[in-house]
Amino acid sequence: MRHLLPFISPHPGGRSALTCRFRCGDACFKETPNNSDNEYAGDIIAGAVSRRSMMRAAAVVTVATAAGTAALTGPSAPQAEAAALAGHGNKPGRPHKPGASGARGLRFSPVAPNKDDKVTVPDGYAQNVVIRWGEPILRGAPAFDPDKQTAKAQAGQFGYNNDFLSLLPLRGERGRQVMVANHEYTDEILMFRGYDPANPTREQVEIAWAAHGLSVVVVQEEHRTGKLGPVNRHPLNRRLTATSEFRMTGPAAGSALLRTSADRTGRKVLGTLNNCAGGTTPWGTTLHGEENFNQYFANGTTAMHKRYGIGTGASERKWEQFDQRFDLAKEPNEANRFGWVVELDPYDPDSTPRKRTALGRFKHEAAQPRLTSDGRPVVYMGDDEKFDYLYKFVSSKRMKKGNSRAAREHNLTLLDEGTLYVAKLTGDSPVNEIDGTGKLPNDGEFDGSGVWIPLATGTTSHVPGMTAEEVYVYTRLAGDKVGATKMDRPEDVEPSPRSGRVYVALTNNSDRGKEGKPGADEANPRNANKHGQILELAENWDDPASDGFAWRLFLVAGDPDDPATYFAGFPKESVSPISCPDNVAFDAHGNLWISTDGNKLGSHDGLFGVATHGDRRGELKQFLTVPAGAETCGPVIQDRRVLVAVQHPGEIDGASVEKPASVWPDGPGRIVRPSVVAVWRKDGRDIGV
Repeated sequence: MRHLLPFISPHPGGRSALTCRFRCGDACFKETPNNSDNEYAGDIIAGAVSRRSMMRAAAVVTVATAAGTAALTGPSAPQAEAAALAGHGNKPGRPHKPGASGARGLRFSPVAPNKDDKVTVPDGYAQNVVIRWGEPILRGAPAFDPDKQTAKAQAGQFGYNNDFLSLLPLRGERGRQVMVANHEYTDEILMFRGYDPANPTREQVEIAWAAHGLSVVVVQEEHRTGKLGPVNRHPLNRRLTATSEFRMTGPAAGSALLRTSADRTGRKVLGTLNNCAGGTTPWGTTLHGEENFNQYFANGTTAMHKRYGIGTGASERKWEQFDQRFDLAKEPNEANRFGWVVELDPYDPDSTPRKRTALGRFKHEAAQPRLTSDGRPVVYMGDDEKFDYLYKFVSSKRMKKGNSRAAREHNLTLLDEGTLYVAKLTGDSPVNEIDGTGKLPNDGEFDGSGVWIPLATGTTSHVPGMTAEEVYVYTRLAGDKVGATKMDRPEDVEPSPRSGRVYVALTNNSDRGKEGKPGADEANPRNANKHGQILELAENWDDPASDGFAWRLFLVAGDPDDPATYFAGFPKESVSPISCPDNVAFDAHGNLWISTDGNKLGSHDGLFGVATHGDRRGELKQFLTVPAGAETCGPVIQDRRVLVAVQHPGEIDGASVEKPASVWPDGPGRIVRPSVVAVWRKDGRDIGV
């Protein structure tokens, strides 16, 4: 019997105090922004009905094959007992099929939990650092020198704290792909020698501005291996920073709520901030979620500033001392211009990226589209805050196929028109069976149904007392008003390209069940939830535009020996421990890959693969771990390569440039640098087969 892994970190979620300070402005130690009195799922469950009638009401997809491919169901669906989320998955105690070495795509020896200061990969696999913070990517940019940093140099170099990654094809250039990376935030104390947080210099601030944003870098693969390297000075290479020009589009563009003294139109914004995860569209663009933007602004003055977590005093980085737009006492609307989904065309280096107001404003963790049967994109989104909400946007326009100029121009308007929704979940178990410990209810699963509540369509608001512009700019308030379900930090949300089911990473919520806070409910079944869970959602009739869905918890994270964990019914003695799921991605076999942030089990964060269908559904295996203080971000899972962004290595309390807590990636005596890593099989075969 494996013993429960020790709890060794005194900080919420397993993060260091340094991470909380620079990444999210110490959000864990501040008042939770959502103090609304709208009903939460614990209240709703009191009116729950039986599981069978709930599933019939949901009328969700049936399972078409043992591989988990979903098919559209007809009118007889309510008569089918094997609804997608009611059947075909493992139940607790279901025997493990012997003789196989793992689900296809996951046939590797799992990496053991560890605290090694390196990227650890399975036996038989190799790795390389693709690109590091500061490497030149634009023509004229100098080689990185940590003691001779300038804002001009950084604006031509790969940015800091890489997060979301996307790899796109590059036609006509064999062995090359276009890599797009988010740069979420800066760790000034790990970037600059002798950094004084109380008195940053203008040069340090301007370097930080240039280190934020996005990078577009063409990468070249090495023949016969999975190794990747940047193609410096390629014409498509690009840097977008906190001072680059962005354009507001969609129904709220031009609103008085978005106007400032520097931009009387409400349509032109300088910069993008705290870009966390994102998405890749079927039409060849990338989406980037602006997350903890609140921490960059000082002197919040309104209740709406407070609802978005903006404090009333100085900011951590003191940017307001060098640009008044970060001082909300002087520019109260500037913060309204952040917290959006940004769309970038990586194939056009002269294009202006667009902030899509139709997708709402909140702490966007990610945005991944899925197409309806008639070609309209649907984008699923989470608001990464304790007790905030799950959203989706359904476009009113159809995607045009092809790469013609007309098709590309049309597709760049798809995310400006449609309907924005927020989710309300209902459990199907009696209230007394959800006791806050994570114990499964009598039906053997945490599950239920849900509805998508419309918030706004174009210039029409569906929220009483709010205009459409207010709904888009103050989306959190709209969710409060319609009674959306308060969740445990919904982060990345990804639809499976194989089955159509949607998977939601709920990272953790240490405030669940505290006095005056919502208690456990069936979708968020543990009080003081420190390990998080993964929710699986099936839209009614497998229609992404549906107004209802069925759901169940696919995974309740933590030590498998803890009775409060659940792995889709797979035998828990045969899985890896996992804590704090964050970003998710899929491989070609339909397996879900999960990166973690803030592992609370005493090991470094890592990347995990888990089967979502078949007899091995719920089999979870750790593929890699990252160095000391780092977080695993941006996974891209290709047939023969896995790409991860190693973010904030060495971000451990007490660390600095002078006293590093990690020597990764370049060894002792070299500055710690966030980097992108590629992993491949030494024998050249596909990952995990």
